[in-house]
Amino acid sequence: MATLTIRIDQKLAAELRDMAARTGTGKSAFVREAVRRQLAIARLEELRRRVAPFAEAQGWLTDEDVFDEVS
Repeated sequence: MATLTIRIDQKLAAELRDMAARTGTGKSAFVREAVRRQLAIARLEELRRRVAPFAEAQGWLTDEDVFDEVS
């Protein structure tokens, strides 16, 4: 497993420590999961940007447009 060192302010460090304690999760595990989730969101946003021109060409401008089409 790789090691990553980051700098965070004291308030964020306290929030991380408190939340990790409340959830019974170690700080490292908590941060790993947060990074995984953020990467998933970033991949989804990237995919949306790439397919947006094709969707717009079909008249799909919102999520509801897509749902209406497939329902």
